[in-house]
Amino acid sequence: MSLTVLSPGLYSLPVGLGRPGRRALGVPLGGAADRPSFMLGNALVGNPPGATAVELTLAGPTLRAECPIAAVVFGAPFEQTRNGSPLEPGVTFTLEAGDVLRIGGTPTGCRAYLCAAGGIDRRGNDPLTAGMVLSCRPGRMGGRSVFAATSGSGQAPTAPGGRGEESLLRVLPGPQRDWFPDDSFFTRPFTVSPASNRMGVRLLGEPIPKRADELASEPVAPGAVQITNDGLPVVLGVDGQTIGGYPKVAHVVRADLDKLGQLRPGDVVRFTQVSEDEAIAASAEVRVSLRRWLTRLTVAVPLVPTGNSPEKV
Repeated sequence: MSLTVLSPGLYSLPVGLGRPGRRALGVPLGGAADRPSFMLGNALVGNPPGATAVELTLAGPTLRAECPIAAVVFGAPFEQTRNGSPLEPGVTFTLEAGDVLRIGGTPTGCRAYLCAAGGIDRRGNDPLTAGMVLSCRPGRMGGRSVFAATSGSGQAPTAPGGRGEESLLRVLPGPQRDWFPDDSFFTRPFTVSPASNRMGVRLLGEPIPKRADELASEPVAPGAVQITNDGLPVVLGVDGQTIGGYPKVAHVVRADLDKLGQLRPGDVVRFTQVSEDEAIAASAEVRVSLRRWLTRLTVAVPLVPTGNSPEKV
């Protein structure tokens, strides 16, 4: 009743919904970097939204099933094969005992989630390593999929735009906005650095001018846009620290936080300032839309046997 890891991929990490409410203790949020993709992937295989899944980053693992397992890889469109035969991204499938699932790279986006029916029982938060065994409940499932929309939008997500396409992130002014004498942060494009990770998205571009003041360390949260001493932004991610001493020019609104998890090196990013009312309305729209999709997937019954055209729900 398991999956054996033959090759771990670039950075394959068991994740859940994180550790909310513990930042006062110095514990980062953690959990899935793209929560809508994570939750919808779980819903496709009949799991609760927070069931443990494996987060894939840029290049996925190779695994061997030791029993029948119903699963899906959901989020960015990672290349997938079962015993060498291609699988369609975002469509549920069944692995029979002995089947080998190879998850390659993705042409767009950065992350997807391997969700297995019944969840993946993996103790600890360490990335996968070769030889590791992931406990899964036996099961089989016909093809199911969702379609059309943008990851992190609260609708049924697919991958973000192609490599190098521009992503627009909505922000509110940060607590040190007045440290920055002009609006250059909001008018310049930035490029995602290869040094980015779950802790923060590092951006490359023309430095942002700021006051030469010193800031005492203070609380920060995912979405905070810090400007480092070299004048370049770092947007904190789900594993970002709980305090920081760099001035914060802006903060990404809640509705766009999951877009950070799909940014890959070379992507172009711009920031646009919105009002608090617009930020609240955007968050509500995402929340309502995601809830509708989760409800729709929960009540849908897969009717198409494995190997036939996927059921659209």
